[in-house]
Amino acid sequence: MQTRPLGRTGIQVSAYALGTMMFGPHGNPDADECVRIVHRALDGGINVIDTADVYGGDGESEKIVGKALRGRRDDVVLATKFNGPMGPGPNECGNSRRWIVTAVEASLRRLGVDHIDLYQAHHPEPGTDIEETLGALSDLLRAGKVRAIGHSNLPASEIVEAQWVAERRGLARFRSEQPHYSILNRGIEREILPVCERYGLGVMVWSPLAMGLLAGRLRKGGAETASAGRLHWARRHMTDERKLDAVEALVPVAEQAGLSLPHLALAFVTAHPAVTSAIIGPRTPEQLDDLLAGAGTLLDGDVLDRIDEIVPPGTDVGPVDVAYVPPALAQSELRRRVPCAARSVSRIGQ
Repeated sequence: MQTRPLGRTGIQVSAYALGTMMFGPHGNPDADECVRIVHRALDGGINVIDTADVYGGDGESEKIVGKALRGRRDDVVLATKFNGPMGPGPNECGNSRRWIVTAVEASLRRLGVDHIDLYQAHHPEPGTDIEETLGALSDLLRAGKVRAIGHSNLPASEIVEAQWVAERRGLARFRSEQPHYSILNRGIEREILPVCERYGLGVMVWSPLAMGLLAGRLRKGGAETASAGRLHWARRHMTDERKLDAVEALVPVAEQAGLSLPHLALAFVTAHPAVTSAIIGPRTPEQLDDLLAGAGTLLDGDVLDRIDEIVPPGTDVGPVDVAYVPPALAQSELRRRVPCAARSVSRIGQ
């Protein structure tokens, strides 16, 4: 397995990272089998394990990872995330100092370690000053509880803002970004990847197989359908006719290159010079073995050109239900100027 530098941290990481979102009741409920997946990944040359406090519900994924790493902690670049809701209270989530110092201690306990190699903000938090977040993370770095800090799903403008705030306030800098990237969703090629290169950030991309659409099993008009779980929380993505059409166009490209579709998809994302690692999320040992078999695959210019013809650079075939949507797009009241008369009626009604 090839290794690459994680930005300018000096940390060397494998071209594939093991994602553990499927560990636990929402994916593979067999904890012992999940442990075996971790061990097989490490034996196969992967040295990055990526998890999050919210994966599996109630930190279950972190607990499984912690169990798997007993006796092998020093072999692993361990990454986890904070931000998602971990309880019913309004302050049991987010990017505030109050929550970060609580969340990191809980993750350390579940993982059974004394430090985290890469601690990441899972999502942007528009209501929290980035200086608040960076200040708390800087203190964790000084305390030795984390070794590097990163973010996930951050828009390009906020990546730049975070770098500027860190420089001007004398705070630790984010060292990595974790965006969504696949052949079907190439929007990050426009701004996010160039900005990450500009600031020397490592990039670990999630869902390079487009949440299973590029795994080669779900085909347009085929008998097999997406799992009920994925259809529940990614219905638009898994049933998007434009994406299914693109998959059909990509299948002969893979076949003519002598590759399976998932091997083509992984080789595509790792070919981008800004990408450090592709996060794979196998649910079974067999899925892991199949993905590892494609490690080291290189695509020549002709194959990459054909992919560009099917999905042009910098474009998304369609949205991803679980991707981060900025408040300016998600909340209609932030993009509509309400007439004065309507505001008056609203006040009277209140």
